[in-house]
Amino acid sequence: MTGKVAVITGASRGIGAGLVAGYRRRGWAVVATARTIKPSEDPDLVTVKGDHADPATANQIVDGALDRFGRIDTLVNNAGVYLSKPFTDYTAADYARAVGVNLTRFFWLTQRAIAEMATRYGGHVVNVTATLAEAGDCGTPAVLAALTKGGLAAATRSLAIEYAAYGIRVNAVSPGIIATPEHPADSHEHLGGQLPLGRPGQVSDVVDAVLFLESSPYITGEILHIDGGQSAGH
Repeated sequence: MTGKVAVITGASRGIGAGLVAGYRRRGWAVVATARTIKPSEDPDLVTVKGDHADPATANQIVDGALDRFGRIDTLVNNAGVYLSKPFTDYTAADYARAVGVNLTRFFWLTQRAIAEMATRYGGHVVNVTATLAEAGDCGTPAVLAALTKGGLAAATRSLAIEYAAYGIRVNAVSPGIIATPEHPADSHEHLGGQLPLGRPGQVSDVVDAVLFLESSPYITGEILHIDGGQSAGH
């Protein structure tokens, strides 16, 4: 064990589950949270079920990490939702869901985690944004993704500067088309054909990028694109 602790949101499947496995392979203890997640028999993996858009749940996650492991070294804000509709078709419920999952959850949990990190003068936050927030696609309407994930990108840069003096780094990864449960298996190759590299990314590509940032103590305020060249054409 390294003695280090990561909190990972949206950890029950896809990229989140891959991140949990990646940090555990490195010997980190992990607090994994999602709205639905199974208990773990691994003594160094704590699962917390709940919606951390509620500040009380965010407090429960941080308090659980501190009670069990005594510290938080890294927070990975992976939880997210993607809703693609023409702009005029979005409903009030769509808006509330996108803002609640992509921004409100980030806000309360990151606020509490950074406050804890600042007391020890050290820590790392990694936000998972989306290439669609920066590189629009005329065939894929995505205003709510641009609004919310773009907000995460801006917050990444702002927090990196605000908390650098506390030894806290804040970075982001920006995935493009990744083969996850959100994309049906038979659509992966079709989607990947739209990219310069000609294939979709894998969960492991995103995990490797996050772990690269973890191992790079002089990088902060960076948004690392994991998109097969999608953003390069814009």
